[in-house]
Amino acid sequence: MSRLAAGVVLVTACEPSLDADDPHAPVGEDVGMTATAFLSVSLDPPLVLVSLREGSRMDDLLAEQPLWGVSVLAESQRHIAGRFAMKGRISDRLLFEDIAYTRGAASGAPMIGGALATLECRTEQTVTAGDHTLVIGRVLSADLPSADGGPLTYFKGKYRQLG
Repeated sequence: MSRLAAGVVLVTACEPSLDADDPHAPVGEDVGMTATAFLSVSLDPPLVLVSLREGSRMDDLLAEQPLWGVSVLAESQRHIAGRFAMKGRISDRLLFEDIAYTRGAASGAPMIGGALATLECRTEQTVTAGDHTLVIGRVLSADLPSADGGPLTYFKGKYRQLG
């Protein structure tokens, strides 16, 4: 499968508050994950799919948090993809610290500045497939924050640029 070129996205979500009934309770941490297994499923209704490694932090979070975001990374954002793909990485809070982002109005998820496109989604269905969970999400909003540059791609184990 390393011979199949794929686009690179950052999937993000915000952990729910530790106490949803207390408006003063601390908000949960932002979580992000680089993904290359992301695709459009349907235009009507607008659905997308992301494949998550079973038992990963994002898999566990999306099992309890139905709202999430996707930022389609530009070729200039290779460092962001690499940062959120690291094994044994530091806390996600620190990974987001110096990255420009806005909060999605519908999901509260971090939407990466300079991304080619951003989507906010609500989980519609999950399917266990081998050692992964396929998460199908309804697109709640879509935006094109940047028209500059080409897409970041992944091919033969490396991030690449088109052309």
